[in-house]
Amino acid sequence: MKVLVADKISPKGVAHLRQQPGFEVVEAYGSSPARMLELVREVHAIAVRSETKITAEVFAAAPLLKVVGRAGVGVDNVDVEAATERGVIVMNTPSGNTVATAELTFTHLLCGARPVAQAAASMRAGEWNRKHFSGIELFRKTLGIVGLGRIGSEVAKRAQAFGMRVVAYDPYLALSRAKAMQIEALTLDELLAQSDYITVHMPLTDGTRYMIDEAAFAKCKKGLRIFNCARGGIIKEAALLAALNSGQVAAAGLDVFEDEPLAAESEFRRLPNVVLTPHLGASTAEAQETVGLEVAEQIVEVLSGGVIRNAVNMPSIDAAALKILGPYLDLGTRLGTLVQQIAPAQIATLRITYWGKIVDLDANSVTRAIQRGWLRRISGEGVNFVNAPVLLERLGVKLEVTKSTDEVDYTELISVEAVAADGSVHSAEGTLMGKAAKPRIVELNRREVEAEAAGKLLMIENHDEPGMIGYVGTLLGRDGVNIANMSLSRQQPGETALMVINLDSEPSETVRRELKSHRAIKLAKFVQL
Repeated sequence: MKVLVADKISPKGVAHLRQQPGFEVVEAYGSSPARMLELVREVHAIAVRSETKITAEVFAAAPLLKVVGRAGVGVDNVDVEAATERGVIVMNTPSGNTVATAELTFTHLLCGARPVAQAAASMRAGEWNRKHFSGIELFRKTLGIVGLGRIGSEVAKRAQAFGMRVVAYDPYLALSRAKAMQIEALTLDELLAQSDYITVHMPLTDGTRYMIDEAAFAKCKKGLRIFNCARGGIIKEAALLAALNSGQVAAAGLDVFEDEPLAAESEFRRLPNVVLTPHLGASTAEAQETVGLEVAEQIVEVLSGGVIRNAVNMPSIDAAALKILGPYLDLGTRLGTLVQQIAPAQIATLRITYWGKIVDLDANSVTRAIQRGWLRRISGEGVNFVNAPVLLERLGVKLEVTKSTDEVDYTELISVEAVAADGSVHSAEGTLMGKAAKPRIVELNRREVEAEAAGKLLMIENHDEPGMIGYVGTLLGRDGVNIANMSLSRQQPGETALMVINLDSEPSETVRRELKSHRAIKLAKFVQL
Protein backbone atom coordinates (compact mmCIF):
# COMPACT_ATOMS: atom_id res chain seq x y z
CA MET A 1 0.00 0.00 0.00
CA LYS A 2 1.43 3.38 -0.98
CA VAL A 3 0.68 6.39 1.21
CA LEU A 4 1.45 9.92 0.06
CA VAL A 5 2.10 12.41 2.86
CA ALA A 6 1.52 15.64 0.95
CA ASP A 7 1.82 18.07 3.88
CA LYS A 8 4.00 17.92 6.98
CA ILE A 9 2.33 16.02 9.83
CA SER A 10 3.93 15.05 13.11
CA PRO A 11 6.95 12.71 12.87
CA LYS A 12 5.09 10.22 15.06
CA GLY A 13 2.34 10.03 12.45
CA VAL A 14 4.80 9.39 9.62
CA ALA A 15 6.65 6.82 11.74
CA HIS A 16 3.39 5.00 12.47
CA LEU A 17 2.73 4.69 8.74
CA ARG A 18 6.25 3.44 8.02
CA GLN A 19 5.96 0.78 10.73
CA GLN A 20 3.08 -0.96 8.96
CA PRO A 21 4.03 -4.12 7.02
CA GLY A 22 3.58 -3.67 3.29
CA PHE A 23 3.26 0.11 3.49
CA GLU A 24 5.33 2.42 1.30
CA VAL A 25 5.38 6.03 2.47
CA VAL A 26 6.20 8.92 0.14
CA GLU A 27 6.79 12.33 1.70
CA ALA A 28 6.33 15.07 -0.90
CA TYR A 29 5.77 18.41 0.80
CA GLY A 30 4.97 21.53 -1.18
CA SER A 31 4.34 19.72 -4.46
CA SER A 32 2.86 21.74 -7.34
CA PRO A 33 -0.60 20.77 -8.68
CA ALA A 34 1.07 19.23 -11.74
CA ARG A 35 3.46 17.22 -9.60
CA MET A 36 0.55 16.01 -7.44
CA LEU A 37 -1.17 14.57 -10.51
CA GLU A 38 1.95 12.51 -11.17
CA LEU A 39 2.45 11.39 -7.56
CA VAL A 40 -1.09 10.10 -6.99
CA ARG A 41 -1.23 7.64 -9.88
CA GLU A 42 -0.38 4.63 -7.71
CA VAL A 43 -1.23 5.81 -4.19
CA HIS A 44 -3.88 4.24 -1.97
CA ALA A 45 -4.01 7.02 0.63
CA ILE A 46 -3.11 10.70 0.96
CA ALA A 47 -2.41 12.55 4.20
CA VAL A 48 -2.75 16.34 4.13
CA ARG A 49 -3.10 19.35 6.36
CA SER A 50 -4.47 22.57 4.83
CA GLU A 51 -1.85 23.45 2.23
CA THR A 52 -2.28 20.84 -0.53
CA LYS A 53 -5.47 20.96 -2.60
CA ILE A 54 -7.04 17.57 -3.33
CA THR A 55 -9.19 18.49 -6.31
CA ALA A 56 -11.46 16.56 -8.65
CA GLU A 57 -8.50 16.34 -11.05
CA VAL A 58 -6.42 14.66 -8.34
CA PHE A 59 -9.15 12.09 -7.68
CA ALA A 60 -9.48 11.42 -11.43
CA ALA A 61 -5.72 10.81 -11.65
CA ALA A 62 -5.68 8.38 -8.70
CA PRO A 63 -7.52 5.16 -9.66
CA LEU A 64 -6.24 3.24 -6.59
CA LEU A 65 -7.03 5.95 -4.04
CA LYS A 66 -9.17 4.77 -1.13
CA VAL A 67 -8.82 7.42 1.54
CA VAL A 68 -7.77 11.03 2.13
CA GLY A 69 -6.90 11.92 5.72
CA ARG A 70 -6.90 15.55 6.83
CA ALA A 71 -4.83 16.29 9.95
CA GLY A 72 -7.21 18.95 11.28
CA VAL A 73 -10.88 19.87 11.31
CA GLY A 74 -11.65 21.70 8.08
CA VAL A 75 -11.73 19.91 4.74
CA ASP A 76 -11.90 23.08 2.64
CA ASN A 77 -8.91 21.90 0.60
CA VAL A 78 -10.52 18.56 -0.32
CA ASP A 79 -13.25 18.21 -2.95
CA VAL A 80 -15.49 16.00 -0.81
CA GLU A 81 -18.16 15.69 -3.50
CA ALA A 82 -15.65 14.41 -6.05
CA ALA A 83 -14.28 12.00 -3.44
CA THR A 84 -17.73 10.63 -2.68
CA GLU A 85 -18.53 10.14 -6.38
CA ARG A 86 -15.39 8.00 -6.71
CA GLY A 87 -15.96 6.12 -3.45
CA VAL A 88 -12.99 7.69 -1.69
CA ILE A 89 -13.28 8.13 2.06
CA VAL A 90 -12.44 11.60 3.40
CA MET A 91 -11.56 11.74 7.10
CA ASN A 92 -10.60 14.53 9.45
CA THR A 93 -9.51 14.80 13.09
CA PRO A 94 -12.29 16.93 14.60
CA SER A 95 -11.33 16.98 18.26
CA GLY A 96 -7.53 17.25 18.20
CA ASN A 97 -7.34 21.05 18.12
CA THR A 98 -10.22 21.98 20.44
CA VAL A 99 -8.14 23.07 23.42
CA ALA A 100 -5.45 24.65 21.22
CA THR A 101 -7.98 26.86 19.41
CA ALA A 102 -9.83 27.75 22.61
CA GLU A 103 -6.58 28.78 24.28
CA LEU A 104 -5.50 30.84 21.26
CA THR A 105 -8.87 32.58 21.32
CA PHE A 106 -8.39 33.43 24.96
CA THR A 107 -4.87 34.66 24.24
CA HIS A 108 -6.37 37.07 21.73
CA LEU A 109 -8.97 38.12 24.30
CA LEU A 110 -6.24 38.95 26.80
CA CYS A 111 -4.19 40.80 24.19
CA GLY A 112 -7.29 42.75 23.20
CA ALA A 113 -7.78 43.81 26.81
CA ARG A 114 -4.11 44.50 27.55
CA PRO A 115 -1.91 45.61 24.61
CA VAL A 116 0.88 43.20 25.46
CA ALA A 117 2.00 42.59 21.87
CA GLN A 118 2.20 46.33 21.16
CA ALA A 119 4.04 47.02 24.41
CA ALA A 120 6.55 44.26 23.64
CA ALA A 121 7.24 45.80 20.21
CA SER A 122 7.74 49.20 21.87
CA MET A 123 10.21 47.75 24.34
CA ARG A 124 12.21 46.15 21.53
CA ALA A 125 12.41 49.59 19.95
CA GLY A 126 14.11 50.90 23.11
CA GLU A 127 11.08 52.76 24.47
CA TRP A 128 9.55 52.91 27.96
CA ASN A 129 6.00 54.19 27.63
CA ARG A 130 3.77 52.90 30.41
CA LYS A 131 0.93 55.39 29.93
CA HIS A 132 0.54 54.59 26.24
CA PHE A 133 -0.25 50.92 26.86
CA SER A 134 -3.02 51.13 29.44
CA GLY A 135 -5.69 48.44 29.09
CA ILE A 136 -8.95 47.20 30.59
CA GLU A 137 -9.91 44.12 32.62
CA LEU A 138 -11.92 41.04 31.70
CA PHE A 139 -13.40 40.78 35.18
CA ARG A 140 -17.15 41.53 35.23
CA LYS A 141 -17.19 42.29 31.51
CA THR A 142 -19.62 40.59 29.13
CA LEU A 143 -18.26 38.13 26.59
CA GLY A 144 -20.54 37.33 23.67
CA ILE A 145 -19.84 33.97 22.03
CA VAL A 146 -21.32 33.55 18.57
CA GLY A 147 -21.58 29.77 18.15
CA LEU A 148 -21.54 27.61 21.26
CA GLY A 149 -20.13 24.39 19.87
CA ARG A 150 -17.09 22.41 20.88
CA ILE A 151 -14.61 25.30 20.88
CA GLY A 152 -17.07 28.00 21.91
CA SER A 153 -17.96 25.95 24.99
CA GLU A 154 -14.30 25.66 25.98
CA VAL A 155 -13.85 29.42 25.60
CA ALA A 156 -16.91 29.95 27.80
CA LYS A 157 -15.39 27.87 30.62
CA ARG A 158 -12.22 29.95 30.57
CA ALA A 159 -14.13 33.22 30.51
CA GLN A 160 -16.24 32.16 33.49
CA ALA A 161 -13.02 31.36 35.38
CA PHE A 162 -11.97 34.99 34.78
CA GLY A 163 -15.20 36.25 36.30
CA MET A 164 -16.80 37.27 33.00
CA ARG A 165 -20.50 37.23 32.28
CA VAL A 166 -20.91 34.91 29.30
CA VAL A 167 -23.75 35.26 26.80
CA ALA A 168 -24.12 33.30 23.60
CA TYR A 169 -25.97 33.27 20.31
CA ASP A 170 -26.53 29.92 18.67
CA PRO A 171 -29.86 29.56 16.83
CA TYR A 172 -29.80 25.78 17.17
CA LEU A 173 -28.92 25.59 20.86
CA ALA A 174 -31.70 24.52 23.21
CA LEU A 175 -32.27 26.92 26.10
CA SER A 176 -31.95 24.05 28.60
CA ARG A 177 -28.43 23.30 27.36
CA ALA A 178 -27.35 26.94 27.73
CA LYS A 179 -28.82 27.10 31.22
CA ALA A 180 -26.92 23.96 32.26
CA MET A 181 -23.70 25.66 31.16
CA GLN A 182 -24.62 28.82 33.11
CA ILE A 183 -24.67 30.82 29.91
CA GLU A 184 -27.36 33.29 28.87
CA ALA A 185 -28.79 32.47 25.44
CA LEU A 186 -29.59 35.65 23.52
CA THR A 187 -30.61 36.68 20.05
CA LEU A 188 -27.78 37.96 17.87
CA ASP A 189 -29.02 41.55 18.19
CA GLU A 190 -29.17 41.23 21.98
CA LEU A 191 -25.66 39.81 22.09
CA LEU A 192 -24.30 42.60 19.89
CA ALA A 193 -25.88 45.27 22.08
CA GLN A 194 -24.74 43.82 25.43
CA SER A 195 -21.23 42.49 24.77
CA ASP A 196 -17.96 44.18 25.69
CA TYR A 197 -16.06 41.39 23.91
CA ILE A 198 -17.26 39.18 21.05
CA THR A 199 -15.69 35.99 19.72
CA VAL A 200 -17.06 33.93 16.82
CA HIS A 201 -16.99 30.13 16.68
CA MET A 202 -19.18 29.08 13.78
CA PRO A 203 -18.36 27.29 10.54
CA LEU A 204 -18.33 29.38 7.38
CA THR A 205 -21.55 28.63 5.52
CA ASP A 206 -23.94 30.61 3.33
CA GLY A 207 -25.82 31.48 6.50
CA THR A 208 -22.81 32.67 8.51
CA ARG A 209 -20.84 34.49 5.82
CA TYR A 210 -20.60 38.17 6.79
CA MET A 211 -22.75 37.52 9.86
CA ILE A 212 -20.87 40.38 11.51
CA ASP A 213 -21.11 43.23 9.00
CA GLU A 214 -21.65 47.01 8.99
CA ALA A 215 -25.18 46.70 10.35
CA ALA A 216 -24.00 44.39 13.14
CA PHE A 217 -21.20 46.73 14.23
CA ALA A 218 -23.68 49.61 14.35
CA LYS A 219 -25.66 47.71 17.00
CA CYS A 220 -22.62 47.15 19.23
CA LYS A 221 -21.31 49.17 22.15
CA LYS A 222 -18.71 51.75 21.21
CA GLY A 223 -15.32 50.39 22.18
CA LEU A 224 -16.17 46.75 21.44
CA ARG A 225 -13.31 44.24 21.25
CA ILE A 226 -13.83 41.42 18.73
CA PHE A 227 -11.97 38.21 17.84
CA ASN A 228 -12.05 35.52 15.16
CA CYS A 229 -10.13 32.25 15.44
CA ALA A 230 -12.80 30.26 13.56
CA ARG A 231 -13.08 30.97 9.82
CA GLY A 232 -12.34 34.01 7.70
CA GLY A 233 -15.48 35.54 6.22
CA ILE A 234 -17.75 35.29 9.26
CA ILE A 235 -16.68 38.84 10.11
CA LYS A 236 -16.79 41.12 7.07
CA GLU A 237 -13.27 42.52 6.92
CA ALA A 238 -14.22 45.77 5.17
CA ALA A 239 -16.79 46.45 7.89
CA LEU A 240 -14.30 45.63 10.65
CA LEU A 241 -11.71 47.99 9.17
CA ALA A 242 -14.25 50.80 9.07
CA ALA A 243 -15.30 50.10 12.67
CA LEU A 244 -11.66 50.06 13.84
CA ASN A 245 -10.91 53.34 12.10
CA SER A 246 -14.03 55.02 13.49
CA GLY A 247 -13.40 53.87 17.06
CA GLN A 248 -16.59 51.78 17.18
CA VAL A 249 -14.27 48.79 17.68
CA ALA A 250 -11.44 49.45 20.11
CA ALA A 251 -9.41 46.33 19.39
CA ALA A 252 -9.50 43.15 17.36
CA GLY A 253 -7.66 39.86 17.20
CA LEU A 254 -7.66 37.78 14.01
CA ASP A 255 -6.21 34.36 13.33
CA VAL A 256 -8.18 33.73 10.13
CA PHE A 257 -8.91 35.86 7.08
CA GLU A 258 -11.16 36.00 4.03
CA ASP A 259 -8.13 35.36 1.81
CA GLU A 260 -5.10 33.53 3.14
CA PRO A 261 -2.27 34.22 3.37
CA LEU A 262 -3.10 37.80 4.35
CA ALA A 263 -1.87 40.23 1.70
CA ALA A 264 1.30 42.12 2.55
CA GLU A 265 -0.44 45.40 1.80
CA SER A 266 -3.48 44.62 4.02
CA GLU A 267 -4.57 47.59 6.11
CA PHE A 268 -4.90 45.28 9.11
CA ARG A 269 -1.11 45.07 9.24
CA ARG A 270 -0.85 48.83 9.81
CA LEU A 271 -3.44 49.20 12.57
CA PRO A 272 -1.91 49.41 16.07
CA ASN A 273 -5.04 48.10 17.80
CA VAL A 274 -5.16 44.78 15.93
CA VAL A 275 -3.28 41.61 16.86
CA LEU A 276 -2.78 39.25 13.92
CA THR A 277 -1.68 35.61 13.90
CA PRO A 278 -1.18 33.45 10.77
CA HIS A 279 -3.91 30.81 11.27
CA LEU A 280 -2.33 29.29 14.39
CA GLY A 281 -5.50 27.76 15.88
CA ALA A 282 -4.15 24.22 15.88
CA SER A 283 -0.48 25.16 16.04
CA THR A 284 0.58 23.71 19.35
CA ALA A 285 3.00 20.84 19.76
CA GLU A 286 0.31 18.80 21.50
CA ALA A 287 -2.37 19.45 18.90
CA GLN A 288 -0.08 18.79 15.94
CA GLU A 289 1.20 15.57 17.44
CA THR A 290 -2.32 14.46 18.27
CA VAL A 291 -3.86 15.14 14.85
CA GLY A 292 -0.82 13.83 12.96
CA LEU A 293 -0.79 10.51 14.79
CA GLU A 294 -4.58 10.29 14.74
CA VAL A 295 -4.85 10.74 10.97
CA ALA A 296 -2.09 8.17 10.43
CA GLU A 297 -3.89 5.64 12.64
CA GLN A 298 -7.16 6.27 10.79
CA ILE A 299 -5.51 5.73 7.39
CA VAL A 300 -3.97 2.45 8.57
CA GLU A 301 -7.38 1.28 9.82
CA VAL A 302 -9.03 1.93 6.46
CA LEU A 303 -6.28 0.35 4.34
CA SER A 304 -6.25 -2.68 6.66
CA GLY A 305 -10.00 -3.19 6.26
CA GLY A 306 -10.80 -2.01 9.77
CA VAL A 307 -13.26 0.50 11.15
CA ILE A 308 -13.68 3.85 9.40
CA ARG A 309 -13.37 6.69 11.92
CA ASN A 310 -14.15 10.41 11.58
CA ALA A 311 -15.26 10.12 7.97
CA VAL A 312 -16.97 13.27 6.70
CA ASN A 313 -18.62 11.47 3.79
CA MET A 314 -19.06 7.89 5.09
CA PRO A 315 -20.00 6.19 8.37
CA SER A 316 -17.70 4.40 10.77
CA ILE A 317 -18.39 0.87 9.53
CA ASP A 318 -16.45 -1.73 7.60
CA ALA A 319 -16.47 -1.87 3.81
CA ALA A 320 -18.76 -4.93 3.54
CA ALA A 321 -21.50 -3.35 5.65
CA LEU A 322 -21.08 -0.05 3.84
CA LYS A 323 -21.95 -1.68 0.51
CA ILE A 324 -25.34 -2.79 1.86
CA LEU A 325 -26.12 0.30 3.92
CA GLY A 326 -24.84 2.91 1.44
CA PRO A 327 -28.20 3.76 -0.20
CA TYR A 328 -29.93 4.01 3.20
CA LEU A 329 -27.18 6.30 4.49
CA ASP A 330 -27.65 8.57 1.49
CA LEU A 331 -31.42 8.64 1.97
CA GLY A 332 -31.06 9.34 5.69
CA THR A 333 -28.62 12.19 5.13
CA ARG A 334 -30.94 13.83 2.61
CA LEU A 335 -34.00 13.48 4.87
CA GLY A 336 -32.11 15.01 7.79
CA THR A 337 -30.99 17.95 5.66
CA LEU A 338 -34.51 18.41 4.28
CA VAL A 339 -36.31 18.47 7.63
CA GLN A 340 -33.71 20.81 9.16
CA GLN A 341 -34.51 23.37 6.47
CA ILE A 342 -38.31 23.23 6.88
CA ALA A 343 -38.33 23.11 10.70
CA PRO A 344 -37.76 26.01 13.14
CA ALA A 345 -34.16 26.69 14.14
CA GLN A 346 -34.72 25.50 17.71
CA ILE A 347 -36.27 22.07 18.17
CA ALA A 348 -36.77 19.92 21.25
CA THR A 349 -36.81 16.43 19.74
CA LEU A 350 -35.61 14.71 16.59
CA ARG A 351 -37.77 11.62 16.08
CA ILE A 352 -36.72 8.87 13.65
CA THR A 353 -38.82 5.85 12.70
CA TYR A 354 -37.85 2.88 10.52
CA TRP A 355 -40.10 0.38 8.75
CA GLY A 356 -39.47 -2.62 6.52
CA LYS A 357 -36.14 -4.16 5.53
CA ILE A 358 -34.04 -1.59 7.31
CA VAL A 359 -35.37 -2.76 10.68
CA ASP A 360 -33.23 -5.88 10.31
CA LEU A 361 -30.08 -3.91 9.39
CA ASP A 362 -27.72 -1.83 11.53
CA ALA A 363 -29.90 1.25 11.65
CA ASN A 364 -27.51 2.97 14.07
CA SER A 365 -25.35 4.08 11.15
CA VAL A 366 -28.41 5.39 9.32
CA THR A 367 -29.46 7.28 12.45
CA ARG A 368 -26.05 8.94 12.50
CA ALA A 369 -26.42 9.77 8.80
CA ILE A 370 -29.73 11.51 9.57
CA GLN A 371 -28.12 13.42 12.44
CA ARG A 372 -25.24 14.44 10.20
CA GLY A 373 -27.69 15.52 7.51
CA TRP A 374 -29.54 17.63 10.07
CA LEU A 375 -26.32 19.26 11.29
CA ARG A 376 -24.33 19.78 8.11
CA ARG A 377 -25.87 23.20 7.35
CA ILE A 378 -25.47 24.13 11.03
CA SER A 379 -22.05 22.80 12.00
CA GLY A 380 -20.39 22.89 8.57
CA GLU A 381 -17.52 20.70 7.53
CA GLY A 382 -16.67 19.70 11.12
CA VAL A 383 -19.67 17.37 11.42
CA ASN A 384 -19.26 13.70 10.57
CA PHE A 385 -20.81 10.33 11.36
CA VAL A 386 -18.78 10.06 14.54
CA ASN A 387 -19.39 13.42 16.19
CA ALA A 388 -22.95 14.09 14.95
CA PRO A 389 -24.67 12.55 18.05
CA VAL A 390 -22.47 14.60 20.40
CA LEU A 391 -23.05 17.83 18.47
CA LEU A 392 -26.80 17.25 18.47
CA GLU A 393 -26.76 16.57 22.20
CA ARG A 394 -24.82 19.80 22.77
CA LEU A 395 -27.67 21.66 21.12
CA GLY A 396 -30.02 20.16 23.72
CA VAL A 397 -31.95 18.14 21.14
CA LYS A 398 -33.45 14.87 22.36
CA LEU A 399 -33.20 11.90 19.98
CA GLU A 400 -35.95 9.28 19.72
CA VAL A 401 -35.51 6.23 17.45
CA THR A 402 -38.18 3.60 16.78
CA LYS A 403 -38.11 0.43 14.68
CA SER A 404 -41.68 -0.37 13.71
CA THR A 405 -43.16 -3.65 12.52
CA ASP A 406 -46.40 -2.02 11.38
CA GLU A 407 -47.37 -2.45 7.75
CA VAL A 408 -46.62 0.44 5.40
CA ASP A 409 -46.96 1.03 1.67
CA TYR A 410 -43.24 0.61 0.99
CA THR A 411 -40.75 -2.22 1.49
CA GLU A 412 -38.54 0.21 3.42
CA LEU A 413 -39.45 3.59 4.82
CA ILE A 414 -37.70 6.20 6.96
CA SER A 415 -39.52 8.99 8.79
CA VAL A 416 -37.75 12.04 10.26
CA GLU A 417 -39.75 14.37 12.48
CA ALA A 418 -38.59 17.58 14.16
CA VAL A 419 -40.70 18.45 17.20
CA ALA A 420 -40.51 22.10 18.24
CA ALA A 421 -40.88 23.33 21.82
CA ASP A 422 -44.51 24.32 21.13
CA GLY A 423 -45.31 20.76 20.03
CA SER A 424 -45.49 21.50 16.29
CA VAL A 425 -44.10 18.75 14.07
CA HIS A 426 -42.25 19.15 10.78
CA SER A 427 -41.56 15.91 8.97
CA ALA A 428 -40.47 14.04 5.87
CA GLU A 429 -40.64 10.38 4.87
CA GLY A 430 -38.49 8.73 2.25
CA THR A 431 -37.82 5.42 0.57
CA LEU A 432 -35.59 3.86 -2.09
CA MET A 433 -37.02 3.20 -5.54
CA GLY A 434 -35.93 1.15 -8.53
CA LYS A 435 -32.90 -1.02 -9.18
CA ALA A 436 -30.65 1.99 -8.67
CA ALA A 437 -32.15 2.54 -5.19
CA LYS A 438 -32.79 6.23 -5.83
CA PRO A 439 -33.84 8.24 -2.73
CA ARG A 440 -37.40 9.58 -2.99
CA ILE A 441 -39.52 11.78 -0.75
CA VAL A 442 -42.96 10.20 -0.30
CA GLU A 443 -44.41 12.34 2.48
CA LEU A 444 -43.82 15.92 3.59
CA ASN A 445 -45.44 17.42 6.66
CA ARG A 446 -47.80 14.41 6.70
CA ARG A 447 -48.97 14.91 3.12
CA GLU A 448 -48.29 12.31 0.45
CA VAL A 449 -45.94 13.47 -2.30
CA GLU A 450 -43.52 11.86 -4.75
CA ALA A 451 -40.37 13.84 -5.41
CA GLU A 452 -36.70 13.21 -6.05
CA ALA A 453 -34.65 13.74 -2.88
CA ALA A 454 -31.90 15.67 -4.62
CA GLY A 455 -30.87 19.09 -5.81
CA LYS A 456 -33.05 22.17 -5.45
CA LEU A 457 -36.59 21.92 -4.12
CA LEU A 458 -39.32 24.51 -3.69
CA MET A 459 -41.99 23.64 -1.13
CA ILE A 460 -45.21 25.68 -1.24
CA GLU A 461 -48.26 25.38 1.01
CA ASN A 462 -51.21 27.34 -0.35
CA HIS A 463 -54.97 27.69 -0.17
CA ASP A 464 -56.38 25.22 -2.70
CA GLU A 465 -57.83 27.39 -5.44
CA PRO A 466 -57.70 27.47 -9.27
CA GLY A 467 -54.72 29.09 -10.98
CA MET A 468 -52.06 28.51 -8.33
CA ILE A 469 -50.00 26.05 -10.39
CA GLY A 470 -50.09 28.42 -13.35
CA TYR A 471 -49.11 31.37 -11.16
CA VAL A 472 -46.11 29.57 -9.68
CA GLY A 473 -45.00 28.19 -13.05
CA THR A 474 -45.27 31.59 -14.74
CA LEU A 475 -43.37 33.32 -11.95
CA LEU A 476 -40.54 30.78 -12.07
CA GLY A 477 -40.46 30.93 -15.87
CA ARG A 478 -40.05 34.70 -15.85
CA ASP A 479 -37.13 34.17 -13.47
CA GLY A 480 -35.48 31.73 -15.88
CA VAL A 481 -35.98 28.81 -13.48
CA ASN A 482 -36.94 25.52 -15.13
CA ILE A 483 -39.21 23.03 -13.36
CA ALA A 484 -37.81 19.49 -13.50
CA ASN A 485 -40.67 17.82 -11.65
CA MET A 486 -43.74 18.80 -9.64
CA SER A 487 -45.68 16.80 -7.06
CA LEU A 488 -49.07 17.97 -5.78
CA SER A 489 -50.92 16.97 -2.66
CA ARG A 490 -54.09 17.95 -0.84
CA GLN A 491 -56.34 16.35 1.76
CA GLN A 492 -59.64 18.06 0.99
CA PRO A 493 -60.67 20.32 -1.93
CA GLY A 494 -60.57 23.97 -0.97
CA GLU A 495 -58.29 23.47 2.03
CA THR A 496 -54.47 23.60 2.14
CA ALA A 497 -52.59 22.17 -0.83
CA LEU A 498 -48.91 21.31 -1.10
CA MET A 499 -46.57 21.67 -4.08
CA VAL A 500 -43.09 20.11 -4.07
CA ILE A 501 -41.15 21.29 -7.10
CA ASN A 502 -37.74 20.02 -8.25
CA LEU A 503 -35.91 22.93 -9.89
CA ASP A 504 -32.92 23.12 -12.23
CA SER A 505 -31.67 26.36 -10.67
CA GLU A 506 -32.21 28.52 -7.62
CA PRO A 507 -35.00 31.14 -7.73
CA SER A 508 -34.02 34.75 -7.08
CA GLU A 509 -34.73 36.56 -3.83
CA THR A 510 -37.27 38.70 -5.69
CA VAL A 511 -39.26 35.63 -6.70
CA ARG A 512 -39.08 34.19 -3.20
CA ARG A 513 -40.43 37.42 -1.71
CA GLU A 514 -43.22 37.54 -4.29
CA LEU A 515 -44.24 33.96 -3.52
CA LYS A 516 -44.32 34.61 0.22
CA SER A 517 -46.37 37.76 -0.21
CA HIS A 518 -49.11 36.12 -2.31
CA ARG A 519 -52.40 36.15 -0.41
CA ALA A 520 -53.07 32.41 -1.00
CA ILE A 521 -49.59 31.14 -0.13
CA LYS A 522 -49.08 30.21 3.51
CA LEU A 523 -45.53 28.92 3.21
CA ALA A 524 -42.82 29.05 0.54
CA LYS A 525 -39.51 27.36 1.37
CA PHE A 526 -36.53 26.82 -0.89
CA VAL A 527 -34.55 23.71 0.10
CA GLN A 528 -31.10 22.65 -1.06
CA LEU A 529 -30.23 18.93 -0.78
